[in-house]
Amino acid sequence: MTYSVKEIYFTLQGEGARTGRPAVFLRFAGCNLWSGREQDRAAAVCRFCDTEFVGTDGPGGGKFATAASLADAVAGEWPGGGDPYVVCTGGEPLLQLDDALIEALHQCGFEVGVESNGTLPAPAGIDWLCISPKGNAPLAQDSGNELKLVYPQVEGEAQPRRFEHLAFDEFFLQPLDDDDREANTRRALDYCLAHPQWQLSLQTHKILGID
Repeated sequence: MTYSVKEIYFTLQGEGARTGRPAVFLRFAGCNLWSGREQDRAAAVCRFCDTEFVGTDGPGGGKFATAASLADAVAGEWPGGGDPYVVCTGGEPLLQLDDALIEALHQCGFEVGVESNGTLPAPAGIDWLCISPKGNAPLAQDSGNELKLVYPQVEGEAQPRRFEHLAFDEFFLQPLDDDDREANTRRALDYCLAHPQWQLSLQTHKILGID
């Protein structure tokens, strides 16, 4: 399998349960809920994506012919020391992440985290699985370590009550980052206070001005 990767870079995890943890981000190209083209956004299942995942032209990006070559590229971004951690994201990483790559990353000493929209079942061997449901997309992966829901979404689509019974260890609401971000943050905060199963996730990387 040839892997199409938008970018690979070292930073801090900015969201959710592992906020602040150093990590190599492995961003795969492509998504099954939006083409990534602005002209298609209004008709997409996920209409609020703020990530560039089209093509393979980002830092460290490219086409990788083998799992081993991609794992080596990820390992090359880790500065040494600590507990190596990679976050596989996108786009939608489960369109490409497979058993061979998970094994290759483990062989390079990495704990493997994944951030997925949940529309595809996750392969075995993932160490930390974060599912972020989008719109009215069906959920094929209904268990994991954390569920991180962008909030608010359109009424009738991806409401918190739809997911609160699922088998996740932690539940997060993350304010939608649009022109109403301040109001969205207040709404998410109020919902967490009224429903303590949910925790507030802020995009600290944007607050701090880091990638």
